[in-house]
Amino acid sequence: MTKSVKLYVITPSRRFYSGDVDLVIVRTLMGDEGFMAGHSWACKLLDVGELWIQEAGKKDFRVAAVAGGFIDVKDNIVMYTDAAEWSEEIDKERSLKEKEKAEEWLSHDQKHDTNEISRAKIAITKAIVRMNVADGGHRKKRP
Repeated sequence: MTKSVKLYVITPSRRFYSGDVDLVIVRTLMGDEGFMAGHSWACKLLDVGELWIQEAGKKDFRVAAVAGGFIDVKDNIVMYTDAAEWSEEIDKERSLKEKEKAEEWLSHDQKHDTNEISRAKIAITKAIVRMNVADGGHRKKRP
């Protein structure tokens, strides 16, 4: 039997998730990383990406989109993120429109401030992640 650990995912507007998990996989600034019970202490910055949760005693994963933040791994795992959404909460059409709007803005031949360019690129990344999660996540086996 796998040992589980308590996971808390907290956003500014709600406690997104709270439960016992066997494995958590999340996108850090160094790439995808997994955390389990007994993991050594870690505090990592999160990138925009997918959150994969294997709940205690279950085989399948739940997947969500997260918008950066950080994860603190000690006796429990606590994630703080600006936003998190389950696949069923995501409006794919809206995400596609947001992506297209940011791409259109970047394509204009005008001088853009580097901060504005960074925000547009982040908006595109968030939209892509949200669309992937709405389709089951990038790890999902495709036909």
